Amino acid sequence: QVQLVESGGGLVQAGGSLRLSCAASGSISSINILGWYRQAPGKQREMVASITSRGITNYADSVKGRFTISRDNAKNTVALQMNSLKPEDTAVYYCNRVIGVYLPWGQGTQVTVSS
Repeated sequence: QVQLVESGGGLVQAGGSLRLSCAASGSISSINILGWYRQAPGKQREMVASITSRGITNYADSVKGRFTISRDNAKNTVALQMNSLKPEDTAVYYCNRVIGVYLPWGQGTQVTVSS
């Protein structure tokens, strides 16, 4: 089964940028829709961005215009470029499929935005 490993998180000031990466242990080309999710302390996990195998993207209203999702099927990676970060973006970020049974969740990558 495909394993997912997220990286790229860190501590950044409000207004800063981070680029997250998700590396899959196997092929992602057969996974139609992949997404980035986040979970803040005390809150449920929410999806913030998704991308289809054809490159069609969708974003949560809270990140629209600031985050950009991309995928590279040849390298089996999914990225999330995050600009104009806000303190409310602080969370652990995960990648996974959007439709169907979830792959095993990775450890996620912590993003902390200071005001």
